[in-house]
Amino acid sequence: MVFARLGEIHRPLEANNRHTRMEPLAISGAQCRDWERASAIEWLVSNGSGGFAMGTAAGANTRRYHGLLVASLRPPVARMMLLSRVEEELLCDGEIVNLGACQYPGVISPAGFQMIEEFRLDPFPFWRYSSAGMAIEKKLFLLPRRQAVVIQYRASSRCRLRLRPFLAFRDYHSLQRATADFRREAEEVSRLVSIRPFESVPALRMHHNGAGFVASGDWYYNNEYREEMERGLDFREDLYSPGWIDYELEPGETAFLVATSEELPEPDEAMIAGWEREERARQQAIAAHAPPSNSLSELRARLETAAEQFLVHRKDGSPTIIAGYPWFTDWGRDAMISLPGLLIHRGRISEAQQILAGFLGYLNQGLIPNRFPDGGELPEYNTADGTLWMFPAAWALQIAGESETFLRSVFYPAAQEILAWHRRGTHYGIQVDPEDGLLIAGREGTQLTWMDAKAGDWVVTPRHGKPVEINALWYNALRMTAWWAERYGEAAYAASTAAEADGVLAGFEAKFWNAARGCLYDRLTPEGPDGRVRPNQLFAVSLPFPLMSEEQQRSIVRVAEQLLLTPYGLRTLDPGHPEYRSRYHGGPLDRDGAYHQGTVWPWLMGPYISARLQAFGHDTENVAACRKLLHGFEEELHRGCLGSINEIFDADPPHRPAGAVAQAWSVAELLRVMPEL
Repeated sequence: MVFARLGEIHRPLEANNRHTRMEPLAISGAQCRDWERASAIEWLVSNGSGGFAMGTAAGANTRRYHGLLVASLRPPVARMMLLSRVEEELLCDGEIVNLGACQYPGVISPAGFQMIEEFRLDPFPFWRYSSAGMAIEKKLFLLPRRQAVVIQYRASSRCRLRLRPFLAFRDYHSLQRATADFRREAEEVSRLVSIRPFESVPALRMHHNGAGFVASGDWYYNNEYREEMERGLDFREDLYSPGWIDYELEPGETAFLVATSEELPEPDEAMIAGWEREERARQQAIAAHAPPSNSLSELRARLETAAEQFLVHRKDGSPTIIAGYPWFTDWGRDAMISLPGLLIHRGRISEAQQILAGFLGYLNQGLIPNRFPDGGELPEYNTADGTLWMFPAAWALQIAGESETFLRSVFYPAAQEILAWHRRGTHYGIQVDPEDGLLIAGREGTQLTWMDAKAGDWVVTPRHGKPVEINALWYNALRMTAWWAERYGEAAYAASTAAEADGVLAGFEAKFWNAARGCLYDRLTPEGPDGRVRPNQLFAVSLPFPLMSEEQQRSIVRVAEQLLLTPYGLRTLDPGHPEYRSRYHGGPLDRDGAYHQGTVWPWLMGPYISARLQAFGHDTENVAACRKLLHGFEEELHRGCLGSINEIFDADPPHRPAGAVAQAWSVAELLRVMPEL
């Protein structure tokens, strides 16, 4: 009976499922009460400006990045962990129950996960707890493009609720330690509790509708983060709690806490309800963008929703793409690869143009930045492919239409400048070899391709020389620019660029074919070709202007299928190679050593499917086989980070998810290929 009444309290999702075609991502009470299971299932919500909240179904934090308010102080970077967690204590009929969950050395205390009846995303994190005949619901959401989290509670019986916030006030990559420099005083004025431990950070402002705040400042030592321990990193942190907020909660009433680093109007229940309705409607509108019902429609609706988490705005309002959560910012390579799937194929043409123009604004000697550092330092340009990935993105705009003015007046002139700098030579030794027209990507000791793991001076996956995908991209950049030149009336430039592309095609097909293995070499070096079988060769088939003969294309795809294909993407190295690593685990050095030495990357499923369709055609059998590959990701949406796709997976079964828990190009490439099917 208690749960029936609570169902009436929390109704909106069920009423709208017929519009979104999505059921809630739900975790049963039995799973939630299994510590090992529930503490490994993660959830993520983002605010559209780089800030986010993140945690587990168990309600415990198992990463340094888990928290209820990770604020972006200079959107989308300068992220700070402000509010780590909130512990909820219920006092009802003389019984005290703590719903929180935290791992300390040798103990889980409190262990409120044992009272969870259900956890779900619908579309926000939602928990239902039960104890001694009473039930309480908790849910949270972020305010769009504001650094603020809203947490709400409702109970089935009259009770006293005590909320104790735990504060970190640190860069989100680091950990906090109890220190005398931490200014502990908290002030309450008209149901607004404020605390500012350091002059260098904004105050955390906590609005509430409780009976009052009770100051009782204490450090809580040695909070443990299991995932950090498994990553071989420091995993213990001290958190400060300034006290607690008391609520007298009647059945059906809402208790709320709004934590923010900004100044907000004083909220009340009506304002909170309005914010929730607006955010819920926005989320449902995103999911409803998926095409008419078919066997991939729910997967696409989920991915459409996940895609929005990566689309953020800088402080000046211009859009960009976060490469992944929790630890990536906006990277040039990732953004350009993700643009077609995240934006262009979803009809978001204006935003795609703005992002391209934004990165072109940082063009330096023909290169866009690889990364914008989190601390505001100068952009880094160590990428041979990030700039070249702009060309397929611009080509997707061309195919989509509506971008003629942008392409002619903005991108095409920049394309000419980019090609000119690559011909003459630019940063990091990136330049055209005049003997064969192929592109050289750096020198020994550099890591300029997407396989960029480097530990100190150790370049784990050396790919200097002439990498296969860099030259496939270079060839496509030439072909596309020649096409635009012809279209825009520059016949002489079109002819010379097309002739240059012809030369690259001849050099590529003569030098990259590995006849012994029926596929392409991974790179060419002065010492000879690199015969490792890697997925990079697929781009010679999957890009808009493919290389090699039809029979060679089929052979490339067959080799990739036999040696590299898994249900979650492609391995980065042939399992038969001595350097193959089957698992991505251990400390930083171990993980860097496995990152591109076998580890599976889901984003590569997109190029594989495109290459397979190019090589074997769009007949019913081939399309069905490709669709089946995408169906494998439906299960993945229910483990790891709910509703999103991880950055990487172990190379060998059971292909444990790892790396960043939500990765832009993993989502984007699946979305990109869906229209092809």
